[in-house]
Amino acid sequence: MRRASRLFVCALLGFSAAAFAAAEGLAAPTRSPAATADSTVAQSANGGLGGLIEFLLGGRAAARPPDAEPAVAAAESEPADAAPSEEFRRQEVDYSGPGRPGAIVIDTARKFLFLVEPNGRAIRYGVGVGRPGFEWSGVEFVSHKAEWPDWTPPPEMMLRRPDLPTHMDGGPDNPLGARALYLGSSMFRIHGTNEPETIGQNVSSGCIRMMNDDVIDLYDRVRVGAKVIVL
Repeated sequence: MRRASRLFVCALLGFSAAAFAAAEGLAAPTRSPAATADSTVAQSANGGLGGLIEFLLGGRAAARPPDAEPAVAAAESEPADAAPSEEFRRQEVDYSGPGRPGAIVIDTARKFLFLVEPNGRAIRYGVGVGRPGFEWSGVEFVSHKAEWPDWTPPPEMMLRRPDLPTHMDGGPDNPLGARALYLGSSMFRIHGTNEPETIGQNVSSGCIRMMNDDVIDLYDRVRVGAKVIVL
């Protein structure tokens, strides 16, 4: 009876069966490596001694979703993991391509957007462009600008992705991001994104994606009516 009581206390304090056996002069039970790993994970998931204290003070420890900690860790590490490489950071560069000062030139092959400035200079931004089958080129004009735009997927997109919402209000979770520059009467836009890791890739259905900070900077510099050249 005393041995059973001591075993119960050891279990509450998180001591292993091996430690109890050593204290009692008994042979420790053997476990497979997988079982040992499972036990360690289970003790961590249950909160160890912290779970015991919660139990003693207020009953059973509050249950948490199994993915609560991984989700927090992912959110904390996202800025470092999601940041584009240095070449796609906003910077002023020498420029000798098409377009007059004030024009936007998008080099889809290199994943760059240039805002042409006087004296052979331009501000260069990294962008995400259309994935295979959704590439396009041509000349458009900025017909409209919007801050934190709403998003209504076009019918063609809804046919491809029936899981999408029919409408989303503007905000941080909206895939159009912080700003949008609408191109003529087309369905294409230059817009922000809540997926910064896609900058520098072929990812969209034809729209041009930018980091939110970059699209805000571009939005403030470009007027309605500006020429947009997509190469």
